[in-house]
Amino acid sequence: MTYADEIQFIKDLYRHDSPVPLHAPFFPGNEKKYLDDCIDSTFVSSVGRYVDRFEADMAEYTGAAGAVVCVNGTMAVFLALKLCGVQPGDEVISQPLTFIATANAIEYCGAQPVFCDVDEETMGLSPDAVRRWLEEHAQVKDGACTDKATSRRIAAVLPMHTFGHPVQLDGFVQLCQEWALPLVEDAAESIGSQYRGKHTGTFGKVGCMSFNGNKTITCGGGGMLLFQDKELAATAKHLTTQAKIPHRWEFRHDAVGYNLRMPNINAALGCAQLESIGRILKNKRETALAYKDYFAGRRGITWFDEPEGCVSNFWLNAILLDGRKERDAFLQETNDAGVQTRPVWELLNTLEMFRGCQHDNLKNAEMFASRVVNIPSGYRR
Repeated sequence: MTYADEIQFIKDLYRHDSPVPLHAPFFPGNEKKYLDDCIDSTFVSSVGRYVDRFEADMAEYTGAAGAVVCVNGTMAVFLALKLCGVQPGDEVISQPLTFIATANAIEYCGAQPVFCDVDEETMGLSPDAVRRWLEEHAQVKDGACTDKATSRRIAAVLPMHTFGHPVQLDGFVQLCQEWALPLVEDAAESIGSQYRGKHTGTFGKVGCMSFNGNKTITCGGGGMLLFQDKELAATAKHLTTQAKIPHRWEFRHDAVGYNLRMPNINAALGCAQLESIGRILKNKRETALAYKDYFAGRRGITWFDEPEGCVSNFWLNAILLDGRKERDAFLQETNDAGVQTRPVWELLNTLEMFRGCQHDNLKNAEMFASRVVNIPSGYRR
């Protein structure tokens, strides 16, 4: 089987022959204006009005009580876990089908991931799989959730909204209440995505976003933490700025802090990008619907749609081939033809550094790992 028709459809959709990138940044508005203003002000580092504005604008856009910028999405997840009390020797439940940053952030805390399976409908962590694992392996005693086999404290649950498709957040909110566990949302890929009318990243104790160059909107690099607790947001802001006590000239610090600040010049880019997010999301949805219509009539390829009750941002569009052989053939043929496609990530439990981590049967994760391909998803001009 060849995929010449699919290749031609994608090239026609993007109105150029090749190469067709998987995703590329789009700067349609005030990006240059705000960058020039930032440079003219000389405030290009971590202090400046665009930092404050970006935090305020993002809190308003997502409905969060507070938002704190960060140097990147990985460090946002790391700090979120620290703020939720994750300590060395703890365990954090997450998914194996995710970018490695999710698990790396757990390791940065000195904790260890526990990998549970993903849902077929969302491609993200399954609350049912987590519940089964907890019922078999954990207990709550004196307000703490503990792994019965390892005697380690289970300190948090960390789902990731894969490719912008929200996980089943109602299930996680209830589960975490029952098992005395904080919920941290890795919303790095899901700006603009909603679960039952509410923005992802605002259901857990902390939500984490990324503005890497390949994301729906970008700062070149950067991240964000979302909070429903303004006091916790203030603590995060303090810790990201080396825990320095504000003073006109003295350098005093009251905790071990981190240099996780986003430079003002990156925040300026973020402010301009956020102004255009409605236009960008509309364009991406139109692309997704075009793919959906096309693949509805194609044999051997299944389109992955947004979950019921959700609005996905379709950050990266995904299709499922019939098997690994077909997946690899599709990847080879498309990339040879100048259409950039990629497989989903290698399951983290198969990587050397995470091979010893606990996990359940991972049936769905293994199925997705062998069949998923991401296809071009950037803004169509």
